[in-house]
This record gives sequence, C-alpha cells and structure tokens, in this order.
Amino acid sequence: MEAGWVAGVTRARALRTRCLGADGVRNVAGSPTLDDALRYLAATAYRHDVTPGATPAEAQRAVSATLLWHLRVLAGWQPATGTDAIRALAAGFEISNTEHQLRSLSAETPSPAQVEPRHAGTERLHPPLYRLGALTIAWTRLARTRTPSELRSALAASVWGDPGGDSPAAVATGMRVSAALRLATVVPDAAGWAAARLALLFGREVFVVGRRMPDVSARRAARLLGPRAVRAGSYADFRQALPASAQWLLKDIDEAADLWRAEARWWDAVERDGRELLRRSRFGPQPVVGAVALLSADAWRTRGALELAARGGGPGDWPAEVLDAPG
Repeated sequence: MEAGWVAGVTRARALRTRCLGADGVRNVAGSPTLDDALRYLAATAYRHDVTPGATPAEAQRAVSATLLWHLRVLAGWQPATGTDAIRALAAGFEISNTEHQLRSLSAETPSPAQVEPRHAGTERLHPPLYRLGALTIAWTRLARTRTPSELRSALAASVWGDPGGDSPAAVATGMRVSAALRLATVVPDAAGWAAARLALLFGREVFVVGRRMPDVSARRAARLLGPRAVRAGSYADFRQALPASAQWLLKDIDEAADLWRAEARWWDAVERDGRELLRRSRFGPQPVVGAVALLSADAWRTRGALELAARGGGPGDWPAEVLDAPG
C-alpha cells in the first residue's frame, strides 16, 4: 500500500517550493503598481501564465491557472486514490468552468464592438476556461450542453447531482454544496474544511443575500451541518446549531454581515493543517492533501496581494491575516 505512494508523496513535498511564501506575498502586495507586481511574479513559480499588461482579474486568474497546473502535475504522480483526493480538492475549477458555460448559454452573442481583443484566440469578455485534464469530474459532458436546462440535466446525471434549478445562483450553490459533501467523503482529512466552508456558504446565501437554498441542496447541506442548522430561522440560531466541525469558523462573528471575516480564518486553518499533514512521515494521502492545501492557500494570498498592488496601496492597507501565513 505505502509503496504506491512513494513517488506521489515525494512529488508533493517537492511542490512546496512552488509556494511564494509570506515574504513573497508581501513583496507582491507592496508593489506600487500591478505591472511591478507582475514583473516580480515573472521570476517565480507563477510566471507561466502571467503576462505584462494583464488586468487585475486576468492576473488573478493566471495565478489560479498555475495552481491548477501544479495540481494536475501532482495528480499524475499519485495512485488512483490520490488522484481522486486531488480531484475532490480541485473541484472549484470545474465549478468555475460550469459557471462560465452557464453565462455563455444565458447571454446574447455580443457584437464585435463589445469585444476587446487581447491575444489571438482569447477575449477579455470571456476569459479562457481552465484546462482540467485528469482532474475533470463531469466537465466533458457539461461543456457540450446547449441550454441552461440541458446543463442542469447533465449535472443531475453526474456525480454533481441535481442543483435544484438552472439559474446561475442555483447551479453555483448546488455545485458548491455537492463539492463540500464529496470532499468530506473522499478526503477524510479535509472533512473539517468542507464542513466549515459549507457553513460559510450557507450563512452567506441565506442570512446575507437572503436567498433560500433549493430543497435538494439544503438536504445535502444538512448531511454535514445538521438539520437544525439548515432549518434555523436566524443567523444566531444557525451558528448555535452548527456542529463543532463548522462552529469554530464563525466564533466571535455575531452578525451575518461580518461573515467576510471568516474567509481568512478558514484559509489560515487550511494552511496550518496542510503544513502539519505535509510533515507526516508516512507514505499515504495525508502529505499529498497537505501539499494541495499549502499550494491553494498560497495562491489565495497571492491573488489578494495582486488586488492590493492594483490599488497601489501597500501592505499596510490590507488585513494582516490575508498577507501573513500562520507560523
């Protein structure tokens, strides 16, 4: 059993060097302009997709694309169970592609005047899709759909399950709930991350946006959060009813409007746990999950630093928890 993990774990530990790290993130955040930040990134592991003159959104997407590439490489070194774990951890990329597909199906075709060319084969109006490779869950089928209702049917026939509607909100929420449930099932070491992230999603949707979650998604969410939390009529009752695996994330967040503070807290926990998992000496899935966690948290901080550089602010104007990795 362990012999099959030797190459995968060795590769996972080697990929830690691809992280920018706390000092690198602060250097990006302290850049006086976005172009300065991009020049800095051009000499790092994020250089592959970073191009001069990129908009903030394009630069952030390039960072995400680099993360995806690292995860695809890592998956290629794993036994089947390791690849399954990385696929579950990387589900957000397929969700992003599906959201893009749904927008394309729902929108009218733009006129040439609405499109601002960037490079041959790409347009600013429609960013390129993520190339999922072996991390594809059901994207091959989803990409062939021609209407929102057809896309919903394709989701329902896949492991994603029926999102409960074909609106952008129903699909986005349904896929994220499904991803959290699958992550908790496929990657036991990430079950706490999945439950806490789902609590944040549910709290935002119901108590900040004021949008009722489709019944099918609410039933799935109840499997991680418990039926009492899902049925709660107020944010205070929701927070009180959460299981310990998710309740920690909302500690001291007394108002739903302050849920944004939980985002950085969640990433801090993922990074801290990931560092511990990667230190495990045994050959198995835990160091691989840890490497994915560290790479993902580093990319999240780097995207935040790019946003700050685009504002010309400097690290003093950005919350410390975004820029500073936990020790």
